[in-house]
Amino acid sequence: MLRYLASLPAWSAAVLIGLGAACACAAILWTLLRTGLAWRLATDVPNDRSLHHAPTPRVGGWGIVPVSVAAMLLLAPGLWCAALGTAFLAAVSQIDDRRGLPARVRFAAHLVAVVGLVAAFPASVPWWALAVLAFLMLWLVNLYNFMDGADGLAGGMALFGFAGYAVAALLSERPLPELAWSSVAVSGAALGFLVFNFHPARIFLGDAGSISLGFLAGAFGYWGWRGGVWPVWFPVMVFAPFIADASVTLARRLLRGEKFWEAHREHYYQRMVRSGIGHARTALAWYALMVTGITLAIIALGRATAFQWCIVAAWVIVLFLAGVVIDMRWRHFQSTRSDK
Repeated sequence: MLRYLASLPAWSAAVLIGLGAACACAAILWTLLRTGLAWRLATDVPNDRSLHHAPTPRVGGWGIVPVSVAAMLLLAPGLWCAALGTAFLAAVSQIDDRRGLPARVRFAAHLVAVVGLVAAFPASVPWWALAVLAFLMLWLVNLYNFMDGADGLAGGMALFGFAGYAVAALLSERPLPELAWSSVAVSGAALGFLVFNFHPARIFLGDAGSISLGFLAGAFGYWGWRGGVWPVWFPVMVFAPFIADASVTLARRLLRGEKFWEAHREHYYQRMVRSGIGHARTALAWYALMVTGITLAIIALGRATAFQWCIVAAWVIVLFLAGVVIDMRWRHFQSTRSDK
């Protein structure tokens, strides 16, 4: 397989891998829905904090994870630790989807996967820098789960985010085709998932899917940085809309003394849906935001360091202003409701 792909132009190989992953994931999920097995594996029953109104299977991970793990093992043997961590987290998270697990057990599993990857492939930096990177990876694992609440949102972020990784891995001054192929496989699998998840959603990721995608976002970001493909800010900027939404929302809840681990509807994307924008338009707005940020991040690669950080700073300002606009709309929506 590797020999055949190596004989093709890099972009042709990427397209073939992406289409193959999309078809494989879609076929798995279609089978689960067609046979009714999806409902028996894990079903999300809506409550007063949900954005959907009907019970919906949470089986996205059953399509995305096997395709992604198989792609890594076949196309990028060097990423075996990421593949192993993904499979481990998917298994633990499926138990959580089905029966529920204590928070300490879930977090311990996340910690094992992240620390295992960093310990197996350490970078030549001080220990405290590795600790910071490990913390950021743990945050990515969890925030992806926080953002799996609106039709088409988390799947679209995976589609564009991992596609951004793939493009950067091929265009870099130190290209890593194996990282690019693994990234495009995850992106393709996310596309296959979106066939059933875009509004009106027939399935959701579930913890098995969202936790695994969050881990892969961090693992691939770490791998690319460690291999000199991109600077440390690049993965953060690629997934910046997700990171900003989850981080600001968490900070607000902590400042109010609320139990941040409990389900809620205070994320920016949730406010957009609830204020009348709806699932489809919310997802499309986030897609546009993410594609813009990824494009700027790729353009900045290879430029002077000062230019790169100017781009990062400018994008932080853009995201801040986007948050201000959403907050203003939300306050107007609430005041309109209270007047009725």
